Amino acid sequence: MMLWFICAALVIIVGITIFLPFLRASLTGAEPAAAYDLRVYRDQLREVERDLERGVIEPGDAERLRIEIGRKVLEADRQLGAARKISAGPNKIWGLAALLLVAVGAFALYQRIGQPGLPDEPIKARFAAAEARYASRPSQAEAEAAAPKPALGTPDPDYLALIEKLREAMKERPDDPQGLALLAEHEARLGNFHAAYEAQAHLVAVRGDAASAEDHARLAALMVDAAGGFISAQSEAEVVKALQLDAKNGQALYMAGLLQIQNGRADRAFPIWANLLADSSETDPWTAPIRATITDLAWFAGEPNYTPPEAKGAMPALPGTALPGPDANAVAAAQDMTPEERQKMIESMVEGLESRLATEGGTPDEWARLISSLVILGKTDHARAIWQEAQTRFASVPQALELVNDAATKAGVK
Repeated sequence: MMLWFICAALVIIVGITIFLPFLRASLTGAEPAAAYDLRVYRDQLREVERDLERGVIEPGDAERLRIEIGRKVLEADRQLGAARKISAGPNKIWGLAALLLVAVGAFALYQRIGQPGLPDEPIKARFAAAEARYASRPSQAEAEAAAPKPALGTPDPDYLALIEKLREAMKERPDDPQGLALLAEHEARLGNFHAAYEAQAHLVAVRGDAASAEDHARLAALMVDAAGGFISAQSEAEVVKALQLDAKNGQALYMAGLLQIQNGRADRAFPIWANLLADSSETDPWTAPIRATITDLAWFAGEPNYTPPEAKGAMPALPGTALPGPDANAVAAAQDMTPEERQKMIESMVEGLESRLATEGGTPDEWARLISSLVILGKTDHARAIWQEAQTRFASVPQALELVNDAATKAGVK
């Protein structure tokens, strides 16, 4: 009901403001401006006659002044008549009728397209509804079943064949940590997020108490991807474990804030993301999505004056959702393949990373990794060419340039 009282008060205030010119004369008794002008012009005519009698002006000048002032008198008289009609005639009624028509029309339109029966939502009720949604959210399996399937391109047949060999190898050595890490990464690359997080979950179980915050955060992220971005109770548990091991783990903090947003608690999400943004650099993968929404989130959280911190450690554009290229662990994990198969798999991954960096760009870390990987493959000259290209790309960003130069030094191409 309070909303209706506020709307009615606003309608009355606006209506009085618009209708006030029609009522001004009758409410204040003030004469129209034209009446004052008419008196002034008549005084001027009398002044002309007096000046003519005293001989101050010539008869011809007097006649010219009479004609000029007479025109002004006629115009003022016409305006005075029109003003009196507005004040006392039907225009006032029509003005009031127009205001009533607008008010009634707005009410009828709201009845048609609005939600007049929608109840009030006091803050306590909204928080209670949020808690109810939180308690009754779908399970991981339900969320995965309802999640849209990602539209991925057709992978290279050779790459698929190598991944199939990796799967077969992992059946023979199911507890190999390096193999599980590699399997989780490449199942995710293929869009098989369920298989990816199963491999990551097995990796966490194999490492046991030695599993790091990054391991648990990675598992949570893969579960969220499998559920189409939804954070279930099961993935939340992994986020909690990651934060228990490292309260500043960026990936886990990002998902903790996202969970609160999904639950309708902007007031809880905002401080998590605001603090994370303040402690992060522009190369962190969560920085871009937080920057894109933090201002709106602040408004919903009751912090309309929030200003995001300036970008620090800015780097060239991140490559969207692309996954990182191969690292030393990925290379070593293929040890149960034949030398030829292992070499082909490594080369395929390195070529994929290089192609993506050439077309989409990437972070300095990825360029550094490409340089190191090419040297491992014995392609030192090519690695040197990539390093030179990276120097051109990052010439204006000292932090990035230092990173790729350090990688080139360690790889022996500088």
